[in-house]
This record gives sequence, C-alpha cells and structure tokens, in this order.
Amino acid sequence: MGARVAVAGASGYAGGELLRLLAGHPDLEIGPVTAGSHAGRAVADIHPHLAGLPSLAGRTFDAADAAAVPGCDLAFLALPAGQSAALAAGFGADVKIVDLGPDFRLADPSAWLRHYQGPHAGRWVTGLPELPGARDLLRAASRVAVPGCYATAAIVALTPVVAAGLIEAQDIVIVAASGTSGAGRALRPELLGSEVMGAVSAYQAGGTHRHTPEIEQALGEAAAASSAAPSRGGAPPPAVSVSFTPLLAPMPRGILATCTGRATPAGSSQPGTAQVRAALAEAYAGEPFICLLPEGSWPTTASVAGSNGVHLQAAADARTGRVTVVAAIDNLGKGAAGQAVQNANLMLGLPETAGLTPAGVAP
Repeated sequence: MGARVAVAGASGYAGGELLRLLAGHPDLEIGPVTAGSHAGRAVADIHPHLAGLPSLAGRTFDAADAAAVPGCDLAFLALPAGQSAALAAGFGADVKIVDLGPDFRLADPSAWLRHYQGPHAGRWVTGLPELPGARDLLRAASRVAVPGCYATAAIVALTPVVAAGLIEAQDIVIVAASGTSGAGRALRPELLGSEVMGAVSAYQAGGTHRHTPEIEQALGEAAAASSAAPSRGGAPPPAVSVSFTPLLAPMPRGILATCTGRATPAGSSQPGTAQVRAALAEAYAGEPFICLLPEGSWPTTASVAGSNGVHLQAAADARTGRVTVVAAIDNLGKGAAGQAVQNANLMLGLPETAGLTPAGVAP
C-alpha cells in the first residue's frame, strides 16, 4: 500500500486528469475525492472515461470538506481561485499539499489584487521541478503551488534564454493558444461547440490575463540569479516585462506558446539559433519530460496530448533581431495534473517519473 492522497475539486477537468493519473500510479492510493455541487454523484457519471478502473469502482464524490479527513499523506487541491487558501487552513501540518489553483503562486500582493478577488494568501514553493534549484526545495516542501498552464509553457521556454542573457527581459512577447479545457467545465456561451469549432479567438489581451504576473515573477527570478553569477559581474537584474496574448483554439486540450524576445547584442553580433538552442539543451540536459526537438522540427500540441511532456524548438531571426522559442504542452498534463503528480512524487520521496510519461497519444 502506497501513500494515501486526497483530491479536492475532483469533478473538474484537472481533477479528472488527476484521478486518471493516480489510478495508474504504482505508489499512490486514492483517498477522498471531493466535489462541491457534485457531492454524492458517481465518479464515473462525471468522468465516464474512468469507468471500470478498479481503484475508482463504485466511488462517489465526497462532500467538499472531506479532503481534510485524517489518514492522508498528501492532498491535491484542484479548486477555483480563492478557494484553496480556506481549505488548506484546515489541514494538519503533517499533510503535504499540492495546490493546482492560483492562491499561493504570487509573492507580490499587488499583483494578486490586480487579477484576483479576496486577500492575498502568500506564496508557496513554486512547483516547476525543472527550474534551477527547484528539486531540492520541492523535496523539503510541505506546501507547493503548481504554476498555471500558460505560465508553465512560457517559463520553461524562456527561463534558459533569459538566464543566459540572450534576450532583453524588458521586451518579451508571448502569444499562446490553448484548448477549451483550460477554461474549466463551467457552462459559458463562448465555450459552446458551435462557437468554438472552426474559430480561433483572442481574449484577455493587453496584460490582463492572470498568468502574466506568474511569468514575470519566474523570469525575474531567473534574471536575478543570473545577474548574481560572477560571470555577469553582479549587475542588478533587469526588470522583466511580458506582453501576453492568449488564444482559444478549437481543440479540447493542449497549449502552443510562441515566445519571442529582442536579442541582446554581444559585441557586434547577436545570438544565433545555435547559441539559443545550446542554452536550452544545457538547461534541460537529462530532464525526463522536456524534449528539445531536432533543428527544423517544430512543436505541435498533438505530440504531447495525454502526457507530462514539453516539446521545445528555437530560432534566431538575424533580420529582425528577435529570438523565438516555441513550447507545446498538454494543459491538463504538464500544465496541471501531470505536473502536480510530478511534484507529489518529489515531496513524498518517490521516483519523480512515477505514474507519468513524456510520450503523447497519437493519432
């Protein structure tokens, strides 16, 4: 019998993906699975793709407060903004928590108040294991906040080139397309099939998307760490400014993030494609879930669907003086449930890759 885990908010898309991954995990046992309005309903009624799994056979959703029952080693919180903080306060210090929501992602209270309602709850350890030094923090942590799906794709794509000083941190532009599951299961007219099929639309442009401060926070910390290195002469870190435009794409899952920055001149030249790819290759050498594709091969969301993988590619445009890094992830995998399980594995002392795969499902 492995560690026992609870899932709060298990009726949503991220919660359902968590249950799917946990049902196949070799070292974790599924404890309480809660849902607000769906409490008492059969899990398979809400997630029919999970029907027949032995660990969920006959299970119904528990009431929302059941996640904090004694006997669990770790709890996943897959709740809307503003709900995790109150629930987390009811857990004992002996229960580890992985929060998939935004409540504990931001250090700056003013950034929180620009995008969310309610008081700022503080910041937990950022649950992105591939960031420099993150694994040691995660292994020692009892409270972890998983970055948002868009933020995960952009941070993985840009951290190595920002840390290497290859782009100007004040001029970063991100355009990222997401599948409809990123908006959750709420019934909204703009998410109806007849509205989405055959259309790609922008939304929350102009810096209003709530993942923008997460991206700026992570890249700012990467720039600060790089500036502190002796090779950078201890110069103060540059301010990070991100222009982010999200797009809604007619697909159920996946994110394709195209991230560009103005190249930083090095003497009389600018970084070329080989130098940018070398920075990514060095940063992610040996990473089990990150794949830098061969030059000329570009990421596609279909290749990472159903996985915890990240596909990357980069190019430098000498004519415009800009660097482009493209990342593809599954927004419910590496962007949510997969990354949450990856963090839980580290927190519980399990193999980091347990229950996860970098390989997508095709066709």
